Amino acid sequence: MATMTHKKPISVPKIALFEPDIPQNTAAIARTCACLGAKLEIIEPCGFLLNDKRFKKVVMDYMNQNEIIIYESYKKFFNSKKNQRIILMTTKAKKSYLDFNFSKNDTLLFGRESSGVPKKIHKLIQNKLKIPMIETKRSLNLATSVAIVLSENLRQTSYIK
Repeated sequence: MATMTHKKPISVPKIALFEPDIPQNTAAIARTCACLGAKLEIIEPCGFLLNDKRFKKVVMDYMNQNEIIIYESYKKFFNSKKNQRIILMTTKAKKSYLDFNFSKNDTLLFGRESSGVPKKIHKLIQNKLKIPMIETKRSLNLATSVAIVLSENLRQTSYIK
């Protein structure tokens, strides 16, 4: 008699980009996700097409467009995350990402390069974190921010050995 085994789906961190508007940043993030084993999710509307030559030049062959999950709106994104934890990365947060306990299945949400996320999105999310910086500086590059926080998530959850 044969027995069937069901493999549990592997929980991996997810990087969600809210309406990204710079193709090179999104491509660099896609490449980081591919190399570190995270999933990339994009909340539309996106400020460019995924076949944009600027996107393709940076992402190279590191990620297939089919591996990127696209949400038509922030409402569809939040509906899909009902039983999952979303962490908003924002310069407006009081708590540092270094003082937070990440989980393997977290979704790390990053706003638009030009304007972050609107207040209505802030209101929907309980966990808001920042990357501590020198007070006189506004913000880091989006791709750099993703790499910093994703690395800490992976360090805490021991995802990559």
